[in-house]
Amino acid sequence: MLAGTHETVIAMAISRADRRAARADRASELFGKNAAVALDLLELVELAWHDCYDEVSPPDEVIDDIWIVSEGNLPNLVRAARLAVEDFRDLRIAADSLTEIS
Repeated sequence: MLAGTHETVIAMAISRADRRAARADRASELFGKNAAVALDLLELVELAWHDCYDEVSPPDEVIDDIWIVSEGNLPNLVRAARLAVEDFRDLRIAADSLTEIS
């Protein structure tokens, strides 16, 4: 930082309900009538993420990777959610491999 300059970072809290609403379109696109179930699972991911990493929610990139690896399939979504919390780097590799194929 240069002498005489100051940076202010403002953190804005986003509620779990707001995050769920923001993810609803993608859940509907991928899971149709099971979108609510997919969103419920992502809420569980948030709770586990908080316990493991002391952050409110996974970064958006991790959520995107969960969606990609799920391929619109609930069992895959469960596996991706678990992998996200267990080792999100492995999830990133899995998502990359799927996007390279398509």
